[in-house]
Amino acid sequence: MPATASRKFVAAICFLAIAGLIATADQLIKNQIVADFKMYEVRPFFGELIQLTYVLNDSAAFSFGFGLTGVFTLISSMATVLLIWFITVKSSSNMWSIMAAVLLGGVLGNLIDRIFRSPGAGLGKVVDYIQIPFNFPIFNIADIAIVSMAILGALLVMLGYNVGKPGKLDKAKDD
Repeated sequence: MPATASRKFVAAICFLAIAGLIATADQLIKNQIVADFKMYEVRPFFGELIQLTYVLNDSAAFSFGFGLTGVFTLISSMATVLLIWFITVKSSSNMWSIMAAVLLGGVLGNLIDRIFRSPGAGLGKVVDYIQIPFNFPIFNIADIAIVSMAILGALLVMLGYNVGKPGKLDKAKDD
């Protein structure tokens, strides 16, 4: 394998490991919540600012699309394949690859719930547990990864950044 190909391979493995770490952390926390909490139980975590509340969610971020778990499973599955392809084949920018890896970790964290949690077969509910004041929807670590990377990616695109030349997060240039 040529030097550049082996570097790209090692980088892709590192980026996929980031995704795996995020998904694993998300699942470990969710499993602990399920083991230690009763449904809808609330416990202070950081005073009144952050509380832990165990709920099951069959919708997407911010409680969008109640009852569409199967659709979200399909979308998440397609996003997983697309993100893995982007990280391993398409991306020539470490920054975009890191962002894709964090996004992938979040997608995988919630996809694992949809596939393996009751009732299973792609119709499982996602465990949410982070509650903040202001009547904000309860969420989880995977949601934070998904939403933060989606917002950051959208902002960078709106500011004119693109993948550009290999290895750089380049500002788009007018020709």
